[in-house]
Amino acid sequence: MAAIKITKHNFDQEVLNSKEPVLLDFWASWCGPCRMVAPTVEEIADEMEGTAKVGKINIDEESELASKFRIMSIPTLMVVKDGKVSATSVGVKPKKEILRMLEI
Repeated sequence: MAAIKITKHNFDQEVLNSKEPVLLDFWASWCGPCRMVAPTVEEIADEMEGTAKVGKINIDEESELASKFRIMSIPTLMVVKDGKVSATSVGVKPKKEILRMLEI
C-alpha cells in the first residue's frame, strides 16, 4: 500500500485513531533530502502494510500540522502510536534506522 496523504481533514482518523503505529513523513517538494528519503519511505509503506501505516504530510500544504508538531527542519520522520509521538528523526536516515523507530 502506498503512503497515505495526510491532511488536517483526515489526520484524526488516519493517525490519532489508528490501531497500528503510523510513520509520518513531513516533507516539501523543493526539499532535496526529502526527495532522497521518499523512495525508502514508500518501500516501508509497502513492506509494513497491515503492521504499520505510512503517511506523508506536505508542510507547504499543511502548515497547521507542521506547526502543531513544531517541524523546524525537513525531512522529519515521526512515529505516532496510540495517539502519541513515540519517535522522531530529522534528516535522511537509512532504512534500518527508520524501521527501528517503528519498533519503539
